[in-house]
Amino acid sequence: MFKWLVSLDKFVPALLLAIFVASLFPEPAEYRGLFSLHTVGDIGVTLIFLFYGLKLNLASLRQDLSNWHLHLLVQTATFVIFPLLVWPFYHLFKDGEHGLLWFGGFFLAALPSTVSSSVVMVSIAKGNIPGAIFNATVSSLAGIVITPLWMSMVINTGQADASEFGPIIVKLLLQVLLPVIVGVALNKYLGRLAQKNSAFLRLFDQAIILLIVYLSFAESFIQKLFVGIGVGDLAMIIVLTVVLFFLVFAIIFFISKGLHFNREDTITAVFSGSKKSLVHGTVMAGIIFQGISGLGVILLPLMIYHALQLVFCGIIARRFALGVE
Repeated sequence: MFKWLVSLDKFVPALLLAIFVASLFPEPAEYRGLFSLHTVGDIGVTLIFLFYGLKLNLASLRQDLSNWHLHLLVQTATFVIFPLLVWPFYHLFKDGEHGLLWFGGFFLAALPSTVSSSVVMVSIAKGNIPGAIFNATVSSLAGIVITPLWMSMVINTGQADASEFGPIIVKLLLQVLLPVIVGVALNKYLGRLAQKNSAFLRLFDQAIILLIVYLSFAESFIQKLFVGIGVGDLAMIIVLTVVLFFLVFAIIFFISKGLHFNREDTITAVFSGSKKSLVHGTVMAGIIFQGISGLGVILLPLMIYHALQLVFCGIIARRFALGVE
C-alpha cells in the first residue's frame, strides 16, 4: 500500500544527509575557483534544463490547450494565491529575529509548481494527466520571469537592490530557458533516447540538487547563520507550511467545485496548484540571491515544504484513487 511513498520519499532523507554533511564538512563550499563544486553545480543546472527540453513533447501539450479554465486556476493558485497568502505575514515579521526565514517563506510562495511529482500524483489519483503535464510546463517557464518579479517587490530589505532584477532575469533566461529551448529543438533527434533514460536523468537531477543544497547550507554553516535557529523555530516552520499547504489545497478544491470541474480536472487542479518546485527553488535562489549571506536559511522553508507536500499529496492521491474525497 505504501510503495508509492517509499519510491517518492527517498529524496527527502538524501536532502537531510546533504545538510548533515554540510554541517560537518562545509569547507569545500568556500573554494570558488575555475574547477570548484560551484562550477559543477552551474554546469549541472544547465544540463538539467537541457534534458528537460529533450523530454518535452510539444505535440502532447497541445492536446489539452483548450482546457483554459483549469490552466488559469492552476497558474493563479501558483503565482497569485500563494504569494498573497504569505505577503501580509512576511511584512509583519520581516524585521524580526528570523527575518531571513520569513523571506524564505515568501520565496517559497513565489516559486513555480513541480513537474515530475505533480504528474506522478495526478496519475496515482486518476486525474487529467495531459492537463498536469501542460500546467507543470507552463508554470516552470512562467516562473523564470514571475518569481523574480515577486521577489523584486520585497528584496529591497538590505539583501539586494530591486533594480538588479533585470540582469537576474536575463541570467535566468540564459541558464534555464535557453537550455530548454535547445532541448526542445533537439527533441526530434534525441527525445526518444532521453525518455528511455528518464530514470537516469532523474537521478542526475537529484544529484545536482543535492550538490546545490550542500553548497547553500555549507556556506550558511560557515557564516554561523543557523546559530539562532532552534527546535522551536523549526517546529514553527513545519506548522506554518502545513497550514499553507492545506489552505491552498482547500481553496483550489472549492474553486474547482464552484467552477463545476469534473473529477479528473479537480484532481489535476489541486495537485498541480498546491505544489512548489525544489528544483526551480534551488536554481533560482543561487541566481537571484547570488552573493547574499544566508542562502541555506532562505531555502529552509522550501525544503520543509517539499518534504511535507510529498507525504500529504501521496496520502491524498491514494484517497482520490480509492474514490474518497
